Amino acid sequence: MRYKSQSVAYWYFAVALALFGLQLVFGLLSAAKYLGPDPLLYILPFDVTKVIHTNLLIVWVLTGFMGATYWMVPDESRTELYSTKLAYFQLVLWTVMGVATVTGYLFRYGTGNKLLEQPLPSKIVIVIVMLMFLYNIAMTIKKSGRFTTTEGVLMGGLGLAALLYLPALLEFENYTVAIFYRWWTIHLWVEGVWEMIQGGFLAYLLIRLSGADREVMEKWLYVIVGLVFIAGIIGTAHHYYWVGVPSYWLPIGGLFSALEPLALIGMAIYAYSAIRRSGLAHPNKLALHWTVGSAVFTLFGAGLLGLAHTFPSVNKWTHGTLITAMHGHAAFYGAYAMIVLAMITYALPSMTRRPEEGTAMGYVSFWMQITGMFGMTLSFATAGIGQVYLERIMGMGYLDAQLKIQIHFVMLVITASIFAIGVALFIIDFFRHAPHFEVSSEPEPGLQPVRRVRPAMA
Repeated sequence: MRYKSQSVAYWYFAVALALFGLQLVFGLLSAAKYLGPDPLLYILPFDVTKVIHTNLLIVWVLTGFMGATYWMVPDESRTELYSTKLAYFQLVLWTVMGVATVTGYLFRYGTGNKLLEQPLPSKIVIVIVMLMFLYNIAMTIKKSGRFTTTEGVLMGGLGLAALLYLPALLEFENYTVAIFYRWWTIHLWVEGVWEMIQGGFLAYLLIRLSGADREVMEKWLYVIVGLVFIAGIIGTAHHYYWVGVPSYWLPIGGLFSALEPLALIGMAIYAYSAIRRSGLAHPNKLALHWTVGSAVFTLFGAGLLGLAHTFPSVNKWTHGTLITAMHGHAAFYGAYAMIVLAMITYALPSMTRRPEEGTAMGYVSFWMQITGMFGMTLSFATAGIGQVYLERIMGMGYLDAQLKIQIHFVMLVITASIFAIGVALFIIDFFRHAPHFEVSSEPEPGLQPVRRVRPAMA
């Protein structure tokens, strides 16, 4: 750790991982309700567990983004954070808001506006916290007098994310109009400016972990920005299937939406080729696993699975089914959860006494999460295909169809449990190393030769 104020990131990471674990608890509760009689029906019904599950996802990822930014910006700007007191106050206010909001959900306060269920007081606090956060980061960069393209893309993504939350403050009595403006926040977040945030973190990590040329990485960032403003904005249209827009927007939206991850995977391929050419790599290979994994899983979950069901000829059958859940879980995990975990894995050795190269528990966690998420994706896909056929082609009722595809929910719970164990191991591996905030005047560990095992001669 080169700057004392970077220690702020540790506490953001700690809160984010705690919320991640809690999110999985409510996710497993939601999945288990598909298996049979629900003993918690009148205590924690599905509408409550799902709302808490989805909103904790957004909150913990945003908390991870803030922590990763507080780690990255001092490192890129080569200066201390503008105000650590403001950062800590922001974290406390953010955590109190999250606890109050989740408590409100338990009493049905704030539910009803799908994916934007935060009650108005919570939304106001979210806006205040984001403004505090952006002010702190902007003043840090201004103080340093150094501004990199990586920081620029990251700040652009964070600023636009805050701006695009404003439509969430609007309320409409007409449900169709509400859906239309909902996607101004939801889509332009998760398939728009959040990808700029992911791109900023990805470039930062690849430059340090692979020895890739900064100039080339920053050119890839320009491509990402272009795709966000072209593909991300136009791609919003693939959500408009039910709101009465002209039909030509549907295939256009589906096609452009699928283009967004291409720059990320291109950046990762270049970094991997740089390692192969130079024969050098950073000792923190576990962080490199998470970094490259984020780019690859984004292409799979957001790109391929998204494209597979966004065209009107498919969407008219799959819209609102478990096919959507398949895409959502894989895309969100690959694009945003994995990049946050990558930043945590990279920064942790500098904030604790964890070995630079990672631990056996860390690698087991990585592969269990990948395996579990792929299994969940497959379970949602098979269940969704069965649901489409039974409900929309055969005309079977919803509850009857759910009984027919129940075996897929058994597989979902099993694979989700594997994923949850992987996450639990990551959390344990994080907290078992006590924080050790020692500022080092020495440069961070440099790139080292890649060890390649030569096959034995017969």
